[in-house]
Amino acid sequence: MNNPYSILLYYCYTPIEDPEAFREQHHLFCLELNLLGRIIISKEGLNGTISGLKEDCEKYMAAMHADPRFAKIDFKVDYSDKHAFAKLHVRTKSEIVHSGLLHIDPNARTGKHLAPKEFKEMKDREDVVVLDVRSDYEYSVGRFKNAVTLDIENFREFPEKVEELKEKYKDKKILTYCTGGIKCEKASAFLLEQGFEDVYQLHGGIIKYGMEAGGEDFEGKCYVFDNRVAVDVNTVNPTVISTCHVCGTKSDRMVNCANPVCNLHVPICEACGWELDGACSSECKEHPEKRPYDGTGYYQKELNGYNPLKGFNRKKKTDVQV
Repeated sequence: MNNPYSILLYYCYTPIEDPEAFREQHHLFCLELNLLGRIIISKEGLNGTISGLKEDCEKYMAAMHADPRFAKIDFKVDYSDKHAFAKLHVRTKSEIVHSGLLHIDPNARTGKHLAPKEFKEMKDREDVVVLDVRSDYEYSVGRFKNAVTLDIENFREFPEKVEELKEKYKDKKILTYCTGGIKCEKASAFLLEQGFEDVYQLHGGIIKYGMEAGGEDFEGKCYVFDNRVAVDVNTVNPTVISTCHVCGTKSDRMVNCANPVCNLHVPICEACGWELDGACSSECKEHPEKRPYDGTGYYQKELNGYNPLKGFNRKKKTDVQV
């Protein structure tokens, strides 16, 4: 299959003095390269997942690595036959991933980074606990075999669960993992702050583990934040662990309920999807605001007043910098 597009997943904790000014420059640069996706910028760094033609993504990565602030970015690169996004969003926020742990600087202290092969060698030891720091809807479709999961809807709830972890696992080696590594930077740092002594993190997350270690013992699919929704990472011993919300059969087809008031994000098999016209229940199927169903269960989010060009100081192409 011809895959002319690249999909980049990346982050970098690095000081950015004027996030809003950088946002304007960076967004214009992405527009020049015809890139689509989501980039979050804050004083602590940036976090992005974007797609574009391979040559345009190569230019983007080269420009980022040429900037001393972002020279250490470890881009996770996948390939596709089309864009993985419909729009480009570049926003400024207080954190590049919402944790509420504003006092933590991963550059000062964080869990020891494990390469995928090192993680694979350690994960099944008796003195080790493999900890999934992602949200429930993410690990419901895929997670490492025997991983400890947390009952959280958002990563900002993670700090509330640490006392429970401390009661059970304080004397164990903790191996944290997430999609691309960014959540583990603060999660592992917070665990160290709370008294855990042996804390590690899977460098590059599940995505890099799939690329470099074949994804062995990752059960199900990896949830991703683009139009693909979930991707295969295990080429060694793949399984399907999630079940259809409606009929209970094995399914890793993640959709949103067609009723926007519900918008439940769960696995629904293709047969039930068509039977309920994209809804998660008969009640939602009959809801007067139900959205038209096209077989995907994906609905483009509203912009909610967001204007990607707002505040731009128009520059000539020769003046564009990242």
